[in-house]
Amino acid sequence: MTGHHPIPMQRDPADENPVDLDVPLAGFSQCHVGILSQLKAFEQLPVLQAAAAQAVTVAHHTLDLFKFSVDGHHADEENELFPAVLRSATPGPEAERVQVLVERLTAEHRKIESCWKKLAPAVKAAAESLPGDLDPAAVHDLVQRYTAHALLEEQEFLPLAQTILARNGNHLDKLAQSMNLRPAPHGVRPA
Repeated sequence: MTGHHPIPMQRDPADENPVDLDVPLAGFSQCHVGILSQLKAFEQLPVLQAAAAQAVTVAHHTLDLFKFSVDGHHADEENELFPAVLRSATPGPEAERVQVLVERLTAEHRKIESCWKKLAPAVKAAAESLPGDLDPAAVHDLVQRYTAHALLEEQEFLPLAQTILARNGNHLDKLAQSMNLRPAPHGVRPA
């Protein structure tokens, strides 16, 4: 094999200007990023649906609470319990203490009702799954006000009322009869 020269190989033009495979595939990769991102969001949909359904339920229950319980409870206290305790209190310091408590509790009722009146439209919207602007600070304020109000009644007024009305069983009986003549507000036992 003398005089044999190797055959020169032809060069492929692509070798001189190789195709950047990353550029055409970058679009596919970016598409995957978008798809995966949306799928991550989709994965949360059951939790969001459950939260949305719970929000609607809580909104309905809160509307019912104020319509059937809170308003009626306040009315029962102001029309039945407070006057009965005021009538039965011993004149002097006891009657003065009852009067101060009754005035404070009644003022708190009006403030709670006023806070609720401002929140009610947004709660109604939530009950209908409509967008609303429910102010978290206002919700917190109402809950805190009512919690403090209930605590004052439970720790101060109701024990005092029990002591005063128990002196004359007739007073407790009359109060019980007047409270039993109408149905108790939904979810609230008469005091």
